[in-house]
Amino acid sequence: MKKPVVKKILRKPIVKNILSALAVAVFGFILLNLAFIFDALFQNVVKRFLRLFTSTDLNMAYNWYPPTMHATFVVIICLISWPVFRSKLGTLYKATYMTVPLAVVFVTLGISFYRRPAIAYALGGLFGIGVLYYLYRTKKPWLYYYALILIGLVMLMVGLFKIEI
Repeated sequence: MKKPVVKKILRKPIVKNILSALAVAVFGFILLNLAFIFDALFQNVVKRFLRLFTSTDLNMAYNWYPPTMHATFVVIICLISWPVFRSKLGTLYKATYMTVPLAVVFVTLGISFYRRPAIAYALGGLFGIGVLYYLYRTKKPWLYYYALILIGLVMLMVGLFKIEI
């Protein structure tokens, strides 16, 4: 009996690679939306908690407060990411999830240095090169590189076209 044509097509490496790349982009986009919703919830919970102790609008009163909130969120995402990347999940799942910490770091750098775009782009570039070097040294599969390039280019376009998140 002949195998169905669809099964034959899906077994081809090029088709698997295209579908994997598409899955990283689509599900990575969904995860990014969930991450930024989580960030909004996190910041609102912290604001409400701090309002128990002060009626001052901390965003306006203290210039160190917003960067501290963003940096704290980066730390939270890193703490969540550590067990994900150490787990036995497949490459596709890890590469898809990798879009979240990458985007969070790129966005945080952009927000932190929005008044000095050259510094934001330079630090983003250094961060991207550092991740690229890590992927190369640890001989990670191509999907990780793809996730880095995809998110790096998307965040670069967000910065260049002044798109607000």
